[in-house]
Amino acid sequence: MLDPRHLLRMARWARRPPSARQVAIVAGIVATGLMLAGAELKGWLPDFMTTPNKVAPPKITPLN
Repeated sequence: MLDPRHLLRMARWARRPPSARQVAIVAGIVATGLMLAGAELKGWLPDFMTTPNKVAPPKITPLN
């Protein structure tokens, strides 16, 4: 079920939708993120943009 706050927000968006500029900015950000994610999956990113392999945390031994 929707919270009344969400219903009020949807009503406000229906009465005054975001401008075309705001929609274009959000679409550009989403497209850039998807392109970077795709390039990372394909292995096309340079080394300085990739994260190092994950290292296991050190093992803690009890003092007994």
